[in-house]
Amino acid sequence: MKIYTKAGDNGMTSLCDGSRLSKDDMRIEAYGTLDELNANIGLLLSMLQADSSKNIAPPVAKATNLLIEIQENLFVIGGELARAEIKSEDLISTQSLTRKIEANIDYLSAQLPLQHHFILPGGILSAAQSHVCRTICRRAERRIVTLSHVTTLSPEILVFVNRLSDYFFILSRYLNNDSGISEKTWKNTCR
Repeated sequence: MKIYTKAGDNGMTSLCDGSRLSKDDMRIEAYGTLDELNANIGLLLSMLQADSSKNIAPPVAKATNLLIEIQENLFVIGGELARAEIKSEDLISTQSLTRKIEANIDYLSAQLPLQHHFILPGGILSAAQSHVCRTICRRAERRIVTLSHVTTLSPEILVFVNRLSDYFFILSRYLNNDSGISEKTWKNTCR
């Protein structure tokens, strides 16, 4: 089977139901940004697994399992977004995973110093990559909000994506803290 079909050569792509949209349609932007996030989570996972040979901390090992579950759910959400019409009874539920993410945020946060300033992205590679995931997740959230103005989506998706970006922020802080890297802060205030 060939990987290329040439069906998208004119700037159009197919949804799950076979209908065709321009590749710059807001629906394609939304699930395409989730795909980009998923690829960057894969890079983060690769970094964390490379660190595992260096006596990775149990919370980080737990994070790798959670990240894999998140990746799988991003595919499910992307699949929902790739459908032109969704019946309300077919809307997916992300409540359980959102609660799991919140529990992980609380657990990691409890091990971190209080935050008094904005934190500049960076530190060890995996922490910096977690910040990249955070910013892509925020963009995905914006794209999904735009899409939600014109079609029915599960409101749980917005909660999930919002919480997920919080998770990446806390994970990046934890990874730097666990590695003994001090955070670089921006000490100015927004005016």
